[in-house]
Amino acid sequence: MNTVEIKTLLHEGIENIDDKDLLLSIKDLVDEKYVPMDIKKLSPWQIQRIDNAKKQIEQGNYLTNAEADKVVDEWLKK
Repeated sequence: MNTVEIKTLLHEGIENIDDKDLLLSIKDLVDEKYVPMDIKKLSPWQIQRIDNAKKQIEQGNYLTNAEADKVVDEWLKK
């Protein structure tokens, strides 16, 4: 597994965690290695995600907001 794949998994996992203490622990770990830059620049991972999303949209592979709301509602029922 390369770093882009690991970052993707971590990002998706963090987005689904609601435990404040766990998130603060993760933040502490990240803060040890991460130093914010003054200049905001997209990472290769972010650029790749944007390019992939654009391709999906061009191919008609997307949901309207109403469709996405229905999908989320179904997930929440489970």
